[in-house]
Amino acid sequence: MTRHWFTASALAPVIAASVPAFAATPAPPVAADDGRCAAFATIMRGHWPDASTRVTSADFVPQGPASRPDPRGFQYDAITPLRAHCAMRAVMAERKGVDGQRYAITFHLRLPLDWNGRFLFQGGGGTNGDVGNALGATAGAGLFTPALAQGYAVVSQDSGHDNAVNSDPAKGGAVAFGFDPEARRNYAYASLGAVTAAAKAAITRFYGHAPRYSYFAGCSKGGQEGLALAHRYPDAFDGIVAAAPGMSLPRAGLAQTWDAQIFGRLIHPDASGARPFARLSSLYTTAELGLIRRAVLKACDGRDGLVDGLVMRIGQCTHAAVLPVLRALTCKGDRNGQCLSRAQIDALAQSLSGPRTRDGSPLYASFPWDGGIGAPGWAVWKLGLAKEGVPALNILIGGAALPTIFQTPPTVASTDPQHLLQWQMAYDFDADAAAIYRTVAPFTESGWTMLSARSPDIDAFRAAGGKLIVPHGAADPVFSLNDTLQWYREMDARYHGAAADSARVFPVPGMNHCEGGPATDRHDAFAALVAWVEQGRAPDRLHGVASAASPWPGRTRPICKYPQYARYKGRGDIEKEESFQCAG
Repeated sequence: MTRHWFTASALAPVIAASVPAFAATPAPPVAADDGRCAAFATIMRGHWPDASTRVTSADFVPQGPASRPDPRGFQYDAITPLRAHCAMRAVMAERKGVDGQRYAITFHLRLPLDWNGRFLFQGGGGTNGDVGNALGATAGAGLFTPALAQGYAVVSQDSGHDNAVNSDPAKGGAVAFGFDPEARRNYAYASLGAVTAAAKAAITRFYGHAPRYSYFAGCSKGGQEGLALAHRYPDAFDGIVAAAPGMSLPRAGLAQTWDAQIFGRLIHPDASGARPFARLSSLYTTAELGLIRRAVLKACDGRDGLVDGLVMRIGQCTHAAVLPVLRALTCKGDRNGQCLSRAQIDALAQSLSGPRTRDGSPLYASFPWDGGIGAPGWAVWKLGLAKEGVPALNILIGGAALPTIFQTPPTVASTDPQHLLQWQMAYDFDADAAAIYRTVAPFTESGWTMLSARSPDIDAFRAAGGKLIVPHGAADPVFSLNDTLQWYREMDARYHGAAADSARVFPVPGMNHCEGGPATDRHDAFAALVAWVEQGRAPDRLHGVASAASPWPGRTRPICKYPQYARYKGRGDIEKEESFQCAG
């Protein structure tokens, strides 16, 4: 969940030059330092929207490949080189928080000399705290050409706290910023507006005119950031990709603790009465997770007209359809890899039902039944990965974020997974869940008010002509596709059936969180967004490709806009997209 460059004789005339002369026309690619980057950092003094902004570095980077691996695992196109550019790092709003820590908003801006007139804000992820590489990851999965290599000016940011400075082991490590209300606000939305304004001011002054088109792309927390921009800064971007969006982030935090309890109860307590977190990853063997996938497919795969390992009609795969098939696999004796215990089946059903109070009132959405359940990208969140020695991320991330960032007042978390699990096991959903809606001085905004980006009201964004694309995996174990689809239905009702004029959701069958799973998860939502914004070509489908790690490497499918799904035409190669149509 972690995230994202001129000689002395040339310096004086560049500083003296007027701003339009800086880039009346896009500069050609160059291979040598011409002094403009350092000069531009000087020119920007006194011209930042936030007067506290100061440049900490401004360097020239010649044309070349993206040599360093991306911390999030994005695979960059090694053929298309990054364009020669200025790489600038800057800080703003430096301050001392109420918790005694020093905070600032740090951003990383890359300005290609051969500019295409466009701007991309690269979204964050997880708890942020990492300024990002600003190369232009565009939220699609698989091999891609960085936006910088395409000529975009790109910015990324740390959302107002720095993991290298603000991580306090005594307060949960990287989530410790949750003890400062302004740091929370910056993480939620405020840094987005500040960095957007700073980046646009620098772009306008460097090139002599504002971007023709401005875009945002992010997944997970980055998806929440995209929706927060649409709601709070509706005029800032022409197009937004908000993939797998954490639109209901605090409620999803409740779901993570719910999962910890549901699955944690399957762990036999040790002599001290504690349930060892390390055993969580062994509760379901790989063979048993395979049984669950096959049961889901047996119950639901053919409902889209073709048995092909993908549940395309997501809404028709329900508890009523799947549970009888799973119940038929109940062990008569010991577990042997060919059956499931009643407790395993019940726990899975409870997990997918989502968190509830004792009277059954939902606290978050349910999760879909899908063929991607049990894949490593699903299991790593819910259970952990035994073979790889990775604890459940619902404990490591969810168990730390809920008490420190999402609820008010914050409480001290731990960096020890065992302690986090014990805290989650003791959580009372009836008594404690209200804390995500609470305000207590100095926290004048609740976790929900700050972090929710779920409102169906995007009136101002629509009025500004903004376009929004929301891809989301059906087997996302973190943020429920059901929540996203219900939000879209509410939006469609608000706009009398015309939500698709501005916003389109693309469910991806089999896909886990942002990518992975038995799915055609490789897609380019960003290219579709650009075509929609600049050419008016509203996308009815995305082109999906299965990765080498899937059961069907190279398989293609249309990823249809909701509420349509990909239906086989009845003839043609079932591994090819052209054999399918998007149908209601």
